[in-house]
Amino acid sequence: MSPLGGRLGGMRIAVVADGEGGGWLRELDGASPTGPARRVDDLVAAVREIEYGSGEADPPRWVWAVTEEVYPGLVRAGVRVRRCHDVEHTEALLLGHAARHYEPHSLGAAWARLHDLPVPDDPVRPLGEGTTAQPALFEADRSTLPPGTDRLQALVEVHRDQGERIAALLAPERFALLVAVESAGALAAVEMSHDGLPWRLDDHDRILTELLGPRPTGGQRPRVLAELVARIGEVVGHEVNPDSPAQVLRAMAWVGHPVESTRSWVLERIDHPVVPLLLRYKELARLYSANGWSWSETWVREVEPGGGETERPRLGRFQPDYVVGGVVSGRWATRGGGALQIPKAVRGAVRSDPGWVLVRADAGQLEPRVLAAVSGDDTLAAAAAEDDLYTRLATHVGGDRDRAKIGMLAAMYGQTSGDAAPLLATMRRLYPRALDYVDAAARTGESGGIVRSWLGRTSPPPRGWAATIAAPDADRRRRAHGRFTRNFVVQATAAEWALVFLAALRQELPVMPQGGGIVFFVHDEVVLHVPEELAQEGVRAIHRARDRTGRILFKDTPVRFPIDLSVTDCYAK
Repeated sequence: MSPLGGRLGGMRIAVVADGEGGGWLRELDGASPTGPARRVDDLVAAVREIEYGSGEADPPRWVWAVTEEVYPGLVRAGVRVRRCHDVEHTEALLLGHAARHYEPHSLGAAWARLHDLPVPDDPVRPLGEGTTAQPALFEADRSTLPPGTDRLQALVEVHRDQGERIAALLAPERFALLVAVESAGALAAVEMSHDGLPWRLDDHDRILTELLGPRPTGGQRPRVLAELVARIGEVVGHEVNPDSPAQVLRAMAWVGHPVESTRSWVLERIDHPVVPLLLRYKELARLYSANGWSWSETWVREVEPGGGETERPRLGRFQPDYVVGGVVSGRWATRGGGALQIPKAVRGAVRSDPGWVLVRADAGQLEPRVLAAVSGDDTLAAAAAEDDLYTRLATHVGGDRDRAKIGMLAAMYGQTSGDAAPLLATMRRLYPRALDYVDAAARTGESGGIVRSWLGRTSPPPRGWAATIAAPDADRRRRAHGRFTRNFVVQATAAEWALVFLAALRQELPVMPQGGGIVFFVHDEVVLHVPEELAQEGVRAIHRARDRTGRILFKDTPVRFPIDLSVTDCYAK
């Protein structure tokens, strides 16, 4: 079984595509070339032969500038690799570790720094275009290297330099693991985007029609939204466009309830019959724009159903464009499509194909368990050995589980207002090492410093700190940054746990039929799409990946990381 770690030993192969189906390969022993560069006319065939021709042997780790430029073409051609080293992601992590988050991190930028040349800006990645995009086999070169530069040689040089910089860190093994799983995440992101989350187009249309009315034409509002506009106008006494914040503000003042904002939480405080109408309009209008019919045409690709069903469902695949490490904590983002915020209203459209099931794995209470592991707080670790950590904590706050949860969240987020303050004091008394851990991170942030996750992901330094500490509200700003760093050390490590789990799960899953495997990943949740007869194989793979993740990150910690598992045909269930 392939290890997750990114140690420098072992066979690696540097890869550069030429944009026309061919490319160049060079074998490396760790970071050192073992032979000359090799030109191949068919890059897909060359990678397939090397990756699958190794049999049971440990496969190579592919080294390339950026996964999203090379790997999509391989995946579309039916080739999936087990390991890679993504130079761009690695450069971003290394720059962040040196508190240089805002510097360019492309291959061209890394090579320019290595040679003391002017550093080019990073290329602008195109926004996701949904299923209408028809990309070439391999993306165009966006390395920003100077014209005439040997791209393969530049790649090898930067890869060697990155290895030397990692080896010089205080905890190189941990950081090498971070680099390895970040790169594995990049592989998984491409695979999930290609395979797509199963989406029933007929169910989606039915849900939208029930909530909004029939699909409108000619740029008109859906019937239900139009009816809400009319009712809002009747209550206010004149026509109001709910899509215009300025008109809503004037309308609220007109009815005797002036507000400073049209945000939902502001309107909810007002007792007036127009408020429920406005809130309902905002909710449905958001659904119409974010996940309506136009959205499905852009982001959901229709596929032919298999088998001989009498009623043939309209099967689709939601194919978002994931951005690995798109958030400073290491959590993912997306370029369009809104994959990380699928609203409950349309989750009924996420259904497995006939004869297949969805296996959903959710690592519950992940952040407090991570805090118990990284802080070495034995008392909190004992609580985290239970299936429900909050039930164990509740014994110290009168048996009230909700209050126990508030207290733990206050510890991790630094909340001190309302009921949180006395609960935070209780947590500080019961779990001193855990609170010391996040308190120290908060103090570092309040002084303008940086903090690191368990594996070494580093918080960005606050911009304009000199102006911040000279501002009239300097204390408030310092406390705000302290709350950010307090949570960063926990949330970023939780993101690492999820990323190690995702990487391990890629290795643990058995070979699946086309379109089967990991199809969705958000924060601490993974969804598989598998044939019914392989459902239990998927469940066992999840358990093995969970156990490996705990050992890899925290060795023999007593903290448990339970997984909430469900096998179903519908995500809404």
